[in-house]
Amino acid sequence: MNLSETQRVLADFFQKELTHNKKRHLVFWYDESGEFAEDIEQIDIPGVRKWIIRKDNLFATKYELEKRDPDSHFLLYANMPKPIPREDWLYDQFCMGQEFATDKITVIMRELGLTDDALRETFKTFQSFFNNKERLRAFRKYDVHDWTEEAIELTVLAALTKSKTNTIDDIIKALMHEHSEDRTQLWEVMDKYAGSDVFWQLVEKYYGYMYPDKSLESLALSFIMTYMAEAAEMIEVPQTWKPFISGRTANVVVFMDQWMNHREDRHVYDKVAGQLERHIDMEALLAQWDVRERLAFDAFRIFDRTTIDYVVHQLISGMTYFKAYADMLEKRRHSHWYSEFEQEYGALSGAIELLQLVHEELAYIPEMTGFDLFTTYEKNYYRLDTAYRKFYVHYDRVKDKDDLLGLRDYVEKVYTNQFMNELAIKWAHALEATEKEGWPIPGISQQGDFYRDWVMPYQHNNERVFVIISDALRFEVAKEVMNALNHERKASTELKAMQGVLPSFTALGMAALLPHNTLALTEDGKVLADGNSTVGLKNREMLLQTRTPEAMAISFDEVVEMNRGMMREAFQGKKMIYIYHNVIDATGDNASTEQDVFQAAETAVDDITQLVNQLVVNLSVSNVLITADHGFIYQRDNIAESQKTPRYKGESLLLKRRFMLTDGPINVEETLSYEMNQTNGGKPLFITVPKGINRFPIQGAGANFVHGGAMLQEIVVPVIKFKNDRSRSDENAVKQVIVRLTTPTRKITHEVTYLTFLQTERVDDKRRPLRLNAYFVDEAGMRVSNENVIIADRTANHPAERTFREKFVFKRMNYDKRKTYTLVLEDEEDKAGAAYERYSFTIDIIG
Repeated sequence: MNLSETQRVLADFFQKELTHNKKRHLVFWYDESGEFAEDIEQIDIPGVRKWIIRKDNLFATKYELEKRDPDSHFLLYANMPKPIPREDWLYDQFCMGQEFATDKITVIMRELGLTDDALRETFKTFQSFFNNKERLRAFRKYDVHDWTEEAIELTVLAALTKSKTNTIDDIIKALMHEHSEDRTQLWEVMDKYAGSDVFWQLVEKYYGYMYPDKSLESLALSFIMTYMAEAAEMIEVPQTWKPFISGRTANVVVFMDQWMNHREDRHVYDKVAGQLERHIDMEALLAQWDVRERLAFDAFRIFDRTTIDYVVHQLISGMTYFKAYADMLEKRRHSHWYSEFEQEYGALSGAIELLQLVHEELAYIPEMTGFDLFTTYEKNYYRLDTAYRKFYVHYDRVKDKDDLLGLRDYVEKVYTNQFMNELAIKWAHALEATEKEGWPIPGISQQGDFYRDWVMPYQHNNERVFVIISDALRFEVAKEVMNALNHERKASTELKAMQGVLPSFTALGMAALLPHNTLALTEDGKVLADGNSTVGLKNREMLLQTRTPEAMAISFDEVVEMNRGMMREAFQGKKMIYIYHNVIDATGDNASTEQDVFQAAETAVDDITQLVNQLVVNLSVSNVLITADHGFIYQRDNIAESQKTPRYKGESLLLKRRFMLTDGPINVEETLSYEMNQTNGGKPLFITVPKGINRFPIQGAGANFVHGGAMLQEIVVPVIKFKNDRSRSDENAVKQVIVRLTTPTRKITHEVTYLTFLQTERVDDKRRPLRLNAYFVDEAGMRVSNENVIIADRTANHPAERTFREKFVFKRMNYDKRKTYTLVLEDEEDKAGAAYERYSFTIDIIG
């Protein structure tokens, strides 16, 4: 600070308004270095007396201020160190005045509004830090509510490490981030301008880290081993861990929880943990522990990998403890690494579901009539197809499939050789018993009557109806569509099954859904409805308009591109709208993409759900029917020779893998034949289909995805009836389940406390799952506990099976039992960040 600036600042001091009944300004200036000793004579401030303090005139100064001139403003300059209060003759006068200084530390303290001179030595400790404008600017950005020696140290460290906040937690995370990338710049800057000892002392204070050979790597190891030791209820902690285990377990657990699960920090933890996992050879340690004993561990990836390996080995070995395996997967849903292994766990869930169904319910399929087997598939057996599909949906998304290859082979064998073959045999027996009676099974709703049975009632009531036809939407996929709609809209839904036409291929299935008196299957495989072509949207729209002039046929792709205005314009005045959707069949019928057919089924569910939502939101649509032209059979493995029906050596009008069209009856081994009079208004034709899941041998790829035959997966055609509910009734309202804290006490007295929560109702068609984060905060909103994830998705009827016992670990700190601490339940889906529920607590734990 130069002389002119010094004089200006001093003048400002004397221009300040007098407060607290003061009658004059007394400004003390201790210039220890003597920087202004020669310039003091040049300083002249009007109306202010200038007085030089020396060691030999202290009494005279005191006498001058108190007796001789008690009214004038004084600038008191001393070329000496500022005395400590108990040795200061002028301390009373100093307290009535104010201090002016030109040294960097005093200026900084003055600018920060600090008057506690006890902090001067702390600021002096970091003199080199404060000598740089950029570092000082960074220091000032942090909020400090209570200026203490520790607050200054933390803020200096935060500025040097570019931490998000001036807390020891974020300082550690910043340094760990750099360390994970093999960089040392921040550490070196911190060590230079603050000293690493300051950092380690704070780490020891808060986290009990006392390992002799201090490093960020050993600190991370201490955190992880302390965190694991706290979770090791069933395992004896190895001796080699004990030097790393902290005495401040609670603080470490809370830190680890926030580091591992914070969306911006978790990738750093993942990298550090990956490095340490290799360093300490966790794989060798795991060999000493039972897999069930380590389910609570989630510090390293290896805990999830070995859990997956264990369940895979159990399943392919024929073990049948399915509930135990499902419980293991349920526990892993809360683990840190679950999202990384979500597809592996999804594949395991599908495999467990499939194998359990086969083992407990479908190991033997009894002989039944065609009617009974059809309805049993509609009510129960379809679940096997869903489990098989879900296994592959997740399996196909796994990046490294090596660990699941054995399970894939086993699932394929069980599904194809046990379930499908058994179902095929019993279904063939049932059809053979009624083969002479023709294709339609008495008592079952027929696809050819779809318009009459499902669409016409809306026309009679003068109600508008939308019909969504999704190519190859087989029954079990439609079940998922219905569940999705139930969970998204206030509406009623029901799913029924129709017996599909034979052959179960697109041309005939699409025609059967149109209004008609007769269907004619021509020799070249084309289908005529009442003598008219059924190919293409225009022809289908013309057939619809023969019954309802205000009818329309349109593609899904065209509809989803419309905004609200375009939709209203397009459908204004229309009473019957057929919307055609094609994802599953388009994917499966292409040899290059048929392996993606199960992913296409997932897309179809999303597409149809989105379309219904658009119709309801944009057009206030009340009535929607969702159906298909046919289903499909799919297996992942290549078709074996045993799955191929002997080649027919005669002439056929049309030959596909799952059906053959001829103009006369034929006799082919392992086939079923039907005269097509029931769908043909002209010349009789004959349809022949392989029994079971066999295919006619045809050259070329693309034999895994097929339809056209008579298997239940092909001909159990779904119809979803959707009715939007605009009433005030809550009967069809979609709501999330409710979760409530049931532990009666509202006082925390232990660092480790268990609280119980209840999912008050089961998840069902209209009750959606809820995922909550639960943690405690103080009155300032700072977290004081770990975070628990409550996944409320249980379907059990008994309340005891819908309870959650969660473990809360509280930081070791001084709690004020007169203050309120809050248990926050936070809905993960709530983007606004509002709390789902808040419970007030007192905490009486000695820190």
